Amino acid sequence: MKSHFNPLASTAGIVGVGALIGVLAILLQKAGNPGNMGICVVCFNRDLAGAVGLHRAAVVQYLRPEIMGMVLGSLLAAVAFGDFRARGGSSPITRFVLGVLAAMGALVFLGCPWRAVLRLAGGDLNAIVGLAGLIAGVGLGTLFFRGGYSLGRSVAQPPASGWIMPLVMLGLLALYLANPQIPGQNQSGVLFYSLKGPGAAHAPLLISLGASLVIGFVAQRSRFCTMGAIRDLLLFRQWHLALGLLAMFAAAALMCQVFGFARFGWTEQPIAHSDHLWNFMGMVTAGLAFALAGGCPGRQLFMAGEGDNDAAIFVFGLIVGAALAHNFGMASSPGGIGPHGGAAALVGLLICLLIGFFNCRRGN
Repeated sequence: MKSHFNPLASTAGIVGVGALIGVLAILLQKAGNPGNMGICVVCFNRDLAGAVGLHRAAVVQYLRPEIMGMVLGSLLAAVAFGDFRARGGSSPITRFVLGVLAAMGALVFLGCPWRAVLRLAGGDLNAIVGLAGLIAGVGLGTLFFRGGYSLGRSVAQPPASGWIMPLVMLGLLALYLANPQIPGQNQSGVLFYSLKGPGAAHAPLLISLGASLVIGFVAQRSRFCTMGAIRDLLLFRQWHLALGLLAMFAAAALMCQVFGFARFGWTEQPIAHSDHLWNFMGMVTAGLAFALAGGCPGRQLFMAGEGDNDAAIFVFGLIVGAALAHNFGMASSPGGIGPHGGAAALVGLLICLLIGFFNCRRGN
């Protein structure tokens, strides 16, 4: 089959995509999304879990259209350019567990890799500690890669199976439209809505959906991935994806200055805490889980949109893990880590290390 030139996959293209994501993230914040959280894939999956009743933390319940939009935007790109391919079967239960552990670790820090970059762009210096933990976690993953780590081959599946995740997202979007928020009420039909806190801060539906469709489309074409950027830099000294990540930070930092969002410091940052040890350790766990699963949370959404059922399983793990983190006191808050947050990070790290070891040539 004749290949088509893909400008977004070039170095200039990945830089442009990173910058676009940074700009759109801050515009979403300007339109109503929480502070330093224009886009956070883990946090938004947590809000989604709350909206459908998987947890009852009243301040983080909202069916975020950005999650649906990123999957559907990736689907549109994959179908338009012939990239849609149903596949799966690569250790699905292991990938689900990695998604659960990734969510738990990220919610100890309070953010996915994208939010860590956006927090730093907004002046939250705690993000430096989180990013250091992310790099350390991905670095641990590269040790397993050198040892022959693999979860097994993904194989072709019936085309209809690749449409399941996009159809789930369309179903959630229909649920949102059928059960819109009623002012002053915390429930509309089957959905729960926050009346205060991060869940109550959101951009209008069309803005959220439009921006995320664009992000899903260009990210699918460019293969944008924060974990991949760090992995490629550590393993191969390749800067291709890393330049996109740096462009995302630079664009977001510039937009924060334009809108007056930037506030440099360690304390009184939006939806953040300053417990450096657990900011670091939470992201070590999350970073290792992302590495072992083969992509950051955003990348997993995009792969799910192009028919990758293994990525879809990881995303469902994120949703369940985020719900468990709030139900069992593992998620942090601006007041500090949850009562069981430290245990979640350490036990999660141990499980990730065991998954890494027993899926290496030596472990086998």
